[in-house]
Amino acid sequence: MPLDVPADNGAPPVSAHSNLHSQEGARRGEHPGRARSAVVKVVDLAWLVFEKPDLDRAETFARDFGFTVSARTPDELRLRGSFAGTDAMVIRRGSGSRFVGPVFRAADRGDLDRLARFSGSRVRALGGGVAGEVVDLVDPSGFPVGVVYGADVHAALPEQLPLTLNTGPRPQRFNQAQRPAREPARVQRLGHLVLQTPRFMATLEWYLQTLGLIVSDFLFLPGQRELGPTMAFMRCDRGDTPADHHTLAMHLGPGLGYVHSAYQVTDLDALAAGGQYLAERGYHRAWGIGRHIQGSQLFDYWRDPDRLMVEHFADGDLFDASVEPGWAPLSASGLAQWGPPATRDFLGTAPSPAKVREVLAALRSQDTELTAVRLLALMKAMSR
Repeated sequence: MPLDVPADNGAPPVSAHSNLHSQEGARRGEHPGRARSAVVKVVDLAWLVFEKPDLDRAETFARDFGFTVSARTPDELRLRGSFAGTDAMVIRRGSGSRFVGPVFRAADRGDLDRLARFSGSRVRALGGGVAGEVVDLVDPSGFPVGVVYGADVHAALPEQLPLTLNTGPRPQRFNQAQRPAREPARVQRLGHLVLQTPRFMATLEWYLQTLGLIVSDFLFLPGQRELGPTMAFMRCDRGDTPADHHTLAMHLGPGLGYVHSAYQVTDLDALAAGGQYLAERGYHRAWGIGRHIQGSQLFDYWRDPDRLMVEHFADGDLFDASVEPGWAPLSASGLAQWGPPATRDFLGTAPSPAKVREVLAALRSQDTELTAVRLLALMKAMSR
């Protein structure tokens, strides 16, 4: 496919990746990272849906992590950030702990009709006393995906203010000591979701074509670039309006499902002090603190009591639709500019009987893009 796919404003794509940690643009004939004519262009994630058996325990962690509870019933917990907007997370009572699926936000009501016609689905009311309408879709990996319009929007809450820093030749703080509070890092909003799938390319094409996402960065396995990317960081196409570097990231792997979700906080001090707060309450840090390469976010990863991974982040990149994809080799050491080495917990490489069964099942499947050659290259990349 040609590489000169223009942005909506007619301007040619530009590169924001030159000379950054060996990143480069696409080579001739490589994937352009966007569909020529998407069905719709979603504008953001609305919320993520989970199931958990113990909503009291889920609420305790949510408050410690920095969420605000917007609603609670015996069978459902709804969580929000401090920014004006929809709920960020919906947790329903279930027999086990699992990620159900993402819900994206449509630009207008007509997008729901277009998606319903395209998918053979229907537009339905959200129900349960919640405003809005939704179309229920399923991506090629089998993940349920909702697209919503008209959902309830909460007013903004008081912010956890960023600290005034004395940096450079013009300090701004005088006669005042710096003492960030040891308290939860107040979640401002839902930032992104990361998924793993053995049907990577088919699922990538679906999100580009159906929801209009565009790729900010591709990662490929070292020595296998000609086989195509194995990870994509996708953002919403808002034209001239900048969007998060990635709203959805996805990578090839033997597993199928949720990897982590990320929630924005005010700044590095909020992230670090909030991490101390979590550690003092016995929660497990999966990886951090550090700064990513793709997306540039400051990050800190934690496990909730059910072992699901969630991220605090701050200071992420924002790209408009003119920025073309970067390309870089995948490696564990290439996931951060600075910080501790990526842990086995974060990478999902800790050996276990369940992991062996997962790998064998993926290799034997008739509906997989994972081969033994790619699996070995993936394992090698995650050890570098």
